[in-house]
Formats: sequence, C-alpha cells, structure tokens
Amino acid sequence: MPSSRRLVLSRSAALIGAASTGLLLPEIVRAQGAKIRVGLMLPYTGTFAQLGVAIENGVRMAINEQGGKLGGREIEWFKVDDESDPSKGVENASKLVQRDKVDVLIGTVHSGVQMGIQKVARDSGVLSLIPNAGVHAATRALCAPNVFRTSFTNSQPTLALGKAMMDRGHKKAVWITWKYAAGDEAFEGFKESYTKAGGTIIKELGLPFPNVEFQSLLTEIAALKPDAVACFFAGGGAAKFMRDYAAAGLKGKIPLYGSGFLTEGVLDAAGPAADGVITTMHYSDSLDTPRNKKFRLDYAKAFKAQPDVYAVQGYDTGLLLVQGANAVKGDLGAKPALYKAMEGAVIDSPRGKWTMSKAHNPVQDMYLRVVENKENKVLGVAAKALSDSGAGCKMG
Repeated sequence: MPSSRRLVLSRSAALIGAASTGLLLPEIVRAQGAKIRVGLMLPYTGTFAQLGVAIENGVRMAINEQGGKLGGREIEWFKVDDESDPSKGVENASKLVQRDKVDVLIGTVHSGVQMGIQKVARDSGVLSLIPNAGVHAATRALCAPNVFRTSFTNSQPTLALGKAMMDRGHKKAVWITWKYAAGDEAFEGFKESYTKAGGTIIKELGLPFPNVEFQSLLTEIAALKPDAVACFFAGGGAAKFMRDYAAAGLKGKIPLYGSGFLTEGVLDAAGPAADGVITTMHYSDSLDTPRNKKFRLDYAKAFKAQPDVYAVQGYDTGLLLVQGANAVKGDLGAKPALYKAMEGAVIDSPRGKWTMSKAHNPVQDMYLRVVENKENKVLGVAAKALSDSGAGCKMG
C-alpha cells in the first residue's frame, strides 16, 4: 500500500512541476487517448430481452458505421442486465457509473427502471441516453441537461391519434388500457388530441397490468356501441386483446385504433385478428424511403434479423452520440459544448429526420398505419414534427 501511495504522490508532484513549466500537454493528450467507456443498461433476460438486444444492435451499428470510434477515440463497452426490475434500477445504474466509471450510460426499456437511471444520472451528471422508455418525468419534471431521449414519450403516439379518428367520422369513442403509468400517459395524449378535434370519450375502461382477462370489458364495449375503440397495449397482452376483440364479434363492427405498440412485434401472434387495426407510431417497417431501405438491408446483413422500432431507436441513440462526440473531438468532458451539439442535432433516421426538443425529446413525424397481411402499412403522416409538451421541465 505505501509504495502505491508514494507513486500517486510523486506522480502528482511531477504534474505540478510540469504545470509550472507548461509541460502538462502530453498528460492531457494521454487522457484523451484513453478509451471512451460506454455503459449499456438494458434487459437481456425476461419479457423484454429481445428489445434489449435490438437496441444494442442498433447502437453498435451506428457507431460501426463511423469505424467503431467516437470522436476518433476507441470504445470500451460495459453491460448490465437490468432484468426489467425497477427495485434494482438505482443499484444497477450505480454499478456502471461508480464501479465501471462509464462516460455515457445508455438505457433502458422499462419506465420503472428508467426512473432509477434518472436518479443516478441527475445525481452523478453522467451523460444518459434513453433508447426507449417513454415515461414522461424523464423529459418533463425530472429533465436534466445530461439526459437525452431518442425514442418517444408515452403520450406522443396517441397525440396523433385523435384527429385521425375524427377525420374518419368517429365522434364517440371508448378508451381501454392497462392501469399503470404507460397506460395513463398514453391516455393523456389521446384525451388531448381527441377532445381537441371535437370527439367525446364516452367511457374509460382499465384493468391492472399485466392482466389479460378482457372478456367483461369487451361485453361492456359491445353494450356501449361507440363509433370506435382506442387503446394502449403492448407485447403478448396486445396480441391477446386483438384476438379477444375479434372473438367477441367486435372486429368489423367497431373499428379498433391504438398507440403503435398495439401492433408492434406481435402481428404473427395476433394473426388475422389484427387486420384493419389502425395505429399511430413514429416508425414503420414498410416506410418506403431510400434511408429506411438501406438501414433495413444493412441491419439484416449485420445481425441476420429484421430490425424493428427498437433497433431504430438504438441506431438513432448511436447517431446522436456520434454527432455529440464528433463535435467535441471525443472529449466528453467538454459538457457545455457536448450538450449544445446534441441539442442542435438533426438525426437522419430510418424513421425520417428528427430534431431534439428543448426538454431533450424527439420532435418527429407520427405515421398513420393499418395492418394488412401481418404488416403495418403506412397510410400517411398523422402528425408532422410532433413534440411532447415538456411540461414542468426546467433545465437550470
């Protein structure tokens, strides 16, 4: 122990001596030559494992297109499986920040876990990029200069839904979702856009997450006879909801609409029950643009899999990080300049170009999509350059 302590002391003495003679430059250059430490805190097991892998693939692909470097510097990767467990959020994020000393923390999918990352990011000041979780607080009341999101807020897709439904003559709607944060926040966007367009929500229906016993609620919908139903469900529960909706005889009688997550990644599981379901979302596999086609081809070659919205969000996280790092020539410690570059970034994404809001959330187009033969087919743009309100965000 004494010898290592002596080494530290003599090294600092040498630095002080060097500083007085103006010879500090080589030391700074050496520090700059060190690898940038990138931490990935994503779900690698459990329900969201596939999403974690798709996000990581996207991040790595964007950086590999730049020769695998950030601002000319090599990268060292650190990974933690967040297990989609909110109770471990702070502990896992702290491992990456305190133990692994990461320069940037990328995560996560689950909004509950994100709240843990948010606390660590705000307390430590580490650059934090959110590639999925749509929880409002991250870019509203708990926003921070070092936190940037590249995905969506939970209310963003449904903010584009109300007008699209009214345009189709659906003046009375029933809303149904799981009663948890994401469902409540999706409802906020729907309520605002639908009532603003002149629609009336005749009933709000909910069940606890992740309950999938929909039967009694579907019976209630049939009795209410709305012009349309709007909803927020995702994953396996979304597939079952669409199958049960059809089995209850509602398909073809009462049109079904939803936040895009209703039909994302579940069309095989939902089968014919999903046909005709209309959603609003910031991406579609079938976007007919050269940028999206090239991305899809490159991703399929690299990973022997088809990319989804999660892969796109991961890719855009990588693009944002590349732009920021290049602007400061790899010196992520130059925080004001780094944040300014990221705030001003225009991301040339497979979803279409997007910019960053003042609260650090994407300002992006929302597409209107309909399911046809197990594909989300784009009908058009439901809302141009849509921004989350950022309500309550103070960057000070």
